[in-house]
Amino acid sequence: MSTKFETRYASSPYTVKKLDTQELREEFLIEKPLKNGEINLTYTHYDRYIAGGAVPTSNPLKLETIDPLKAEYFLERREMGIINVGSTGTIEVDGKKYEMNHKDALYIGQGAKDVVFHSANANEPAKFYINSAPAHKSFPTKKVSLAEANKIELGSLETANHRTVSQMIIGGIVDTCQLQMGMTELKTGSVWNTMPAHVHDRRMEVYFYLDVPDEQSVCHFMGQPQETRHIWMQNHQAVISPPWSIHSGSGTSNYTFIWGMAGENLDYGDMDVAKIKELR
Repeated sequence: MSTKFETRYASSPYTVKKLDTQELREEFLIEKPLKNGEINLTYTHYDRYIAGGAVPTSNPLKLETIDPLKAEYFLERREMGIINVGSTGTIEVDGKKYEMNHKDALYIGQGAKDVVFHSANANEPAKFYINSAPAHKSFPTKKVSLAEANKIELGSLETANHRTVSQMIIGGIVDTCQLQMGMTELKTGSVWNTMPAHVHDRRMEVYFYLDVPDEQSVCHFMGQPQETRHIWMQNHQAVISPPWSIHSGSGTSNYTFIWGMAGENLDYGDMDVAKIKELR
């Protein structure tokens, strides 16, 4: 099988504040979501969310169902969002091909049976970052380029958090059941993302960091606002954020990250902000 997976169970904030560094990383860090020649997924028990990647090289990769889904095919009761963080490739959905350039997104609705990933060049493969959530209704498959995203400018250079948020798989652009995805790019000289930090108890989230220069890192902050913890992260790594946790980060350089979330509603602004001076 080219589709591999691991399972992560949900943890309470009481348990998490007792974890040491390695235990915290094992619980929340997805260290290698992108592996050459594989579809590699992490099934979480936070809203039954799945995050991972597909990196086709010399051969295409076909998405196969995994045991936790108890489904005939992967998207029988699910929807999926994909953003290409590598070179040009193609995603074939029930025979229809979508050419995917760097940072293009594709939404695939519930009920699509055959999903196949291709790279245009095996030596410089496409790298498809994948998020998936349960779905109750089928919506059309739709491609969204970075240029077609809804862009929001936030922050400032003075507070080291000047950034562009590109909403890609979100209401007004793509109809979904609960999945939302997009990309946030930090400007040169800015390093803080999602500050002021927030929680949204009605949704969980996964961050995937990219464009992190060699020899640089991002320190990702999580935990309850009064009990924060941190995980040092490298390029092309992802981190799971429970609904009770903040999700913010600061890098030793500017960088980009992909955010994906699912849960109780589709209100992007549904959040409870934690004041900076009240973080602990």
